[in-house]
Amino acid sequence: MIDWPILTLTTFLPLAGVLAILLVPGDDDGAKRNIRMVALVTTIFTFILSLFIWGAFDYANPGFQLVESSEWLGGNIGYRMGVDGISMLFVILTTFLMPFCILASWESVQKRVKEYMIAFLILETMMIGVFCALDLVLFYVFFEASLLPMFLIIGVWGGKRRVYASYKFFLYTLLGSVLMLVAIMSMYWTAGTTDIAALMRHPFAENAQTWLWLAFFASFAVKMPMWPVHTWLPDAHVEAPTAGSVILAGVLLKMGGYGFLRFSLPMFPLASEMFAPLVFTLSVVAIIYTSLVALAQEDIKKLIAYSSVAHMGYVTMGIFAMNMQGLQGAIFQMLSHGIVSGALFLCVGVIYDRMHTREISAYGGLVNRMPVYAVIFLILTMANVGLPGTSGFVGEILTLMGAFEANTWVAFFATTGVILSAAYALYLYRRVVFGALDKESLKSILDLDLREKVLLVPLVVLTIFFGFYPSPILDVTTASVEALITNYNAAIEAAGPAQQAHVPAAAHASH
Repeated sequence: MIDWPILTLTTFLPLAGVLAILLVPGDDDGAKRNIRMVALVTTIFTFILSLFIWGAFDYANPGFQLVESSEWLGGNIGYRMGVDGISMLFVILTTFLMPFCILASWESVQKRVKEYMIAFLILETMMIGVFCALDLVLFYVFFEASLLPMFLIIGVWGGKRRVYASYKFFLYTLLGSVLMLVAIMSMYWTAGTTDIAALMRHPFAENAQTWLWLAFFASFAVKMPMWPVHTWLPDAHVEAPTAGSVILAGVLLKMGGYGFLRFSLPMFPLASEMFAPLVFTLSVVAIIYTSLVALAQEDIKKLIAYSSVAHMGYVTMGIFAMNMQGLQGAIFQMLSHGIVSGALFLCVGVIYDRMHTREISAYGGLVNRMPVYAVIFLILTMANVGLPGTSGFVGEILTLMGAFEANTWVAFFATTGVILSAAYALYLYRRVVFGALDKESLKSILDLDLREKVLLVPLVVLTIFFGFYPSPILDVTTASVEALITNYNAAIEAAGPAQQAHVPAAAHASH
């Protein structure tokens, strides 16, 4: 076991990079290059450090590991950090994607480079903190603080409607989180602590669970984002710089799903049971409706953004199926989506940097000039569709199997999303990549350079690797997911026959 505070070091190392960037003098090209190098080296070291967490992790232990705790605000509100099988992989995903974001911004961001890199490094600290925090107040601080750097990244370095998009993003997510803050205070007054591990064992009254669940749901549903509170996402994606879209799709959306797994299910099992049909309904609507909306888009980024909402529908469906396949599939889908959608936004950034437009109609016949790009874009498109042999398939099939156990009709309607995703993804690919190269502006377009290959190839390799061999992810999460299901079922059974009548067969099967 590691006896030094590795979680704290991993979380706050990016802030050391911020200090180093502040010390870089000047604003000329040399200074900008040094700033980019400091940011890149910092994110790479943070990723390497996070791999030690994976190395020290005991797969068979379902509890929190590498726990660090100290006094903080008094009154049982402490600085507590730790990871379990659910949160550890999200820490790795965050630290893994950050160097790609820095590299993606290498040439496209030329103004206020210092402030841009500082915003990204602060954002990294906040995102890692969200997944490591074992105290409700600490979690809330990280969760809310992650809003500010993303607000600036969209609002300062975004597109033409960046101010509108950044304010919409900020207000939507803040409004949901205010209710969560009220719930956190209520939980503190009831249980006398904000220790997450202790709160998981605290038996909240059934009536209280309902209100607490709804308050947390308000925050996490916006963050996911679930239909109908998803409308901030397409605007934020379209206006954000490429790296902003990558980290928004790759990590920030996952905080909502992580919140359901960490708080809603273990702390409010009776309310989760009661509201599961509501979540199933919203998930199915999201999968079908946003897939149809994606089909009508003329902006490449907006199409991929709507596809993200549809894919998050599978995640919420899998989580509230509350069985082994559903939960494992939801976690796998989130991690897979982080890699695939991040890579897709990088692909959009590649052609946007060349042509300065994201209109689908501006492209066509790219395979003639960009064969390497065409192959990479095809693999990622297939992963987005959920083709067997890609990581997208594993997540979708597991969540659908979980949903089928819980409710056959939910699984039936959700499966239509697989067909619709093939429709919009292949429609996009055909219009952008295939066809005659008849537009003058495209006849001199160049294929991927070395930096872009370094960005995209590792993500494509991982997409295929996890498609054929998902065990490295599933093995880590198994023990924690089993413990979550066992405790959930025990809470439902302890509540008496009235609750047991609502327990889906799937819950008993997994028990």
